[in-house]
Amino acid sequence: MKVLRMLAFAVAGALLSAAAWSQAGRQPVDWAGVSLESIGGGPLPTRDYAGKVVLLVNTASLCGFTGQYKGLEELWRRYKDKGLVVLGVPSNEFGGQEPGSKEEIKRFCEASFDVTFPLADKQIVSGADAHPLYRWAAAQTGTIGTPSWNFHKILIGRDGRVVDWFTAVSGTGSKLDRAIEAALAAKG
Repeated sequence: MKVLRMLAFAVAGALLSAAAWSQAGRQPVDWAGVSLESIGGGPLPTRDYAGKVVLLVNTASLCGFTGQYKGLEELWRRYKDKGLVVLGVPSNEFGGQEPGSKEEIKRFCEASFDVTFPLADKQIVSGADAHPLYRWAAAQTGTIGTPSWNFHKILIGRDGRVVDWFTAVSGTGSKLDRAIEAALAAKG
């Protein structure tokens, strides 16, 4: 059943894009009001993300999509000086594929994929108990833009509004690159 649900979301995500839903009612995220703990300990300075393009990704170390860490790191290195922030948010919510402590997750990401982009401490990313940032994103996109598996990506523009979303199946290919480049080129 979970596999069918994941495939249904992947297909629907491929057919629908952020451009297909109305701008009306979508509210910008107030980065100064977002509170996340860094995986390394201490607060994650999300207020610094105001005016930047943010790629919000829920991650997991034991997932079949874990190799996407490499592509996410490449995106971070390629676009960070142009205003992109890749923000990884580990979650053990889907398939129990992120069971480790924050120290174990951090070590794994650095040793296996040389991850240097910001990582938050583990969070719940869907449903009523989701972190407020993910509840905000769900309110902007509806069910189709809400994570239903690991490595779901939500692209937030410089203006703090959701620009697009990508399922885990979409990976980190040219469609994501084009969306990031368009978001970076847009005025905030």
